[in-house]
Amino acid sequence: MTEIRTPLRRRPAQRRSAERVQRMLDACADILDEDGYDGLTTTRIAQRADVAIGSVYQFFPDKRAVAQALALRNLEEFGERISTRLADGDFDDWSDTVGAIIEIFVAMHRTVPGFRVLRFGDVADIHLLDSDADNNAVVAGRLRRMIVETFDIQDTPGLAIALAIAVEAGDAVLKMAFRRDPDGDPLIVSEAERLIHGYLAAHIEES
Repeated sequence: MTEIRTPLRRRPAQRRSAERVQRMLDACADILDEDGYDGLTTTRIAQRADVAIGSVYQFFPDKRAVAQALALRNLEEFGERISTRLADGDFDDWSDTVGAIIEIFVAMHRTVPGFRVLRFGDVADIHLLDSDADNNAVVAGRLRRMIVETFDIQDTPGLAIALAIAVEAGDAVLKMAFRRDPDGDPLIVSEAERLIHGYLAAHIEES
């Protein structure tokens, strides 16, 4: 998997520019919540962020790049929340982190603007985070690195496959939860946790 490249045409050199870029991402998130990805345009982003359209194109070539930057911001926030939870938590083994990770994902779905639509980018492109890997593979890779570092376990091909399967299965079941209830059907969320924890716990026993 290649390193994720920035979607920015150029990085903001000054704080004012960085703040302007963040306003564009916030605007993108609000528009996604209101009208979905099909309703997203660079013109609407500029209007909502209260910047000139030239400012958008100064940093982003198109709306896909803005969505990519927002998806990366979502991924970073997801990772930061998980890192904090892992540092504060008392887990017997790494499979016991499943509930905490799902709780964080559900909380972001409920509270982070644009996340319920874009999440990590699939609504725009399944390869939005990395041209050489699908978005779920990127998420699984981030989780694997955090788990290996936190629990000081060996990073094996088996662990990589187990987490890739867990992320795919969890993603599918949680999509079902949010299709049925905009806040996430609690029964299905609970079943997602039970399903993934059982699978990963069995993987530990077999390894």
